[in-house]
Amino acid sequence: MLKEKHAICPFQELKLKETTQLVSRAMDEIGNQKLKKPNLVWLELDGCTGNTISLLDGQNPDFQYLMTQMTNFIYSNSLIASEGAEAMDQLFDMLGEEYILAVEGAVSRKDNGLYHIIGRYEGKEITGLEAAVRLGKRAKHVIAVGDCASYGGVSAARPNPADCIGISGVLDRKVIKLTGCPCHPDWLMGTVAYLILYGEPPMDDMDRPLMFYGITIHDRCPRRSYYDAGIFATKLGEETCMFMLGCRGPITQIDCPIRKWNGHVNWPIGDDTPCIGCAQFGFPDAMEPFITYDTMREE
Repeated sequence: MLKEKHAICPFQELKLKETTQLVSRAMDEIGNQKLKKPNLVWLELDGCTGNTISLLDGQNPDFQYLMTQMTNFIYSNSLIASEGAEAMDQLFDMLGEEYILAVEGAVSRKDNGLYHIIGRYEGKEITGLEAAVRLGKRAKHVIAVGDCASYGGVSAARPNPADCIGISGVLDRKVIKLTGCPCHPDWLMGTVAYLILYGEPPMDDMDRPLMFYGITIHDRCPRRSYYDAGIFATKLGEETCMFMLGCRGPITQIDCPIRKWNGHVNWPIGDDTPCIGCAQFGFPDAMEPFITYDTMREE
């Protein structure tokens, strides 16, 4: 776990307030019956459940807001009390309703999805692939939560034996992508709140909300002055720029420097660890090696 190290700066505090205010306004509109509480289906496919764990660890706003006040939290493979046939009925009964679909994990396509069965429905085994297609087609909005759902992520890393792919690869529609391994709870909560209030948020050319993915880590890194001055760390633990150790901050678009993690306390670079580009498309294969000392060697 990252240690508590840096205080919250004024700009960071402003960005955190923006997300909190967005969620609070959505809750107020629902509470005043100006807007309806949307149904939310959380479909967990091939992955490690890391995004669910990240969501459960969120603070201000937290998971309780999402589950009890912002949405009707209908289904989650891991979190609902129902199981077996009852759970599958609960899931597929939504096909006749309006709902937001949040997908965690990649879609396994090998042998028509045979290697990922999520349950039985009407006497038939249901693959994650079938569930993703049936629910994704009818959803009002689809949110890919984390890298695996967005483009395959770790689940699709070499050699990808289950032929995993992101949810947009099996749906012919717009998918809001919240890249990150895992997704920060604020990114999901803020996106759902925006959908409730205004509809689809402004997005970049890779379908990520600009309110979270509009800047690179390098643009807001507190060590940027060391980079500009050409002062680079030669080993982990040195509190200067880690670009020469392989930091992927210059190419990774996300707001980690101002949002931070673990209750908005710290983040990898704040803990003397280079950014490994987990919020950028192509992670993990395209971001390897995560640490390198080769560039520090003299000619």
